Amino acid sequence: MIHFDNVSKRYPGGHTGLAGVSFRIEPGEMVFLTGHSGAGKSTLLKLIGLLERSSGGQVHVNDRNLTRLKNSQIPYHRREVGMIFQDHRLLNDRTVFDNVALPLVVSGMGYKETSRRVHAALDKVGLLNKEKAAPITLSGGEQQRVGIARAVVSKPPLVLADEPTGNLDPKLSQEIMELFGWFNQVGVTLLIATHDLELISRMDKRILTLSNGQLVQDTWETQ
Repeated sequence: MIHFDNVSKRYPGGHTGLAGVSFRIEPGEMVFLTGHSGAGKSTLLKLIGLLERSSGGQVHVNDRNLTRLKNSQIPYHRREVGMIFQDHRLLNDRTVFDNVALPLVVSGMGYKETSRRVHAALDKVGLLNKEKAAPITLSGGEQQRVGIARAVVSKPPLVLADEPTGNLDPKLSQEIMELFGWFNQVGVTLLIATHDLELISRMDKRILTLSNGQLVQDTWETQ
């Protein structure tokens, strides 16, 4: 599903985001990515979603070499990767329904199937009664659930989440993690970046730890 082979990312000005990172994540795994602020967690996720390109090494996702992928192929790659952000990135001038439907509309799906999928996704995250609401009227936890629904509505095999519980209280954070656990049970591969060590310790899943752009621990290798 995901294979990093000696991957590096250097930014203009000399800053190193990642340095020689190698690991594999198999289909159906649920893996946590942790480390201090600036360790490289967001950079790593951006390389998988092709929001950025690596400076060295090879990145493979879904048997696709992202290092060699043409710019014209990036939209097709992103259709297979659901992305969840800490700041939600919702469109406040659109309804909840329209926000969740956006990936399907972009892909050209018809209204009937789009409506069915959006309602199913909103129902799963407990927001079916909020479909006509504006995102700005929702709580932080509800906005994050809209972001999750949008990420999974196209049924991608891989979901990436960047600090999805960073602004939520412990109870809401646990509820979000239980949602991720359900998606994982039905076969979705998840890679979740978080600094909440207490929360992920209760999940009993594999943990990748970054420090200053380097992978310093993989609990899968130490078991």
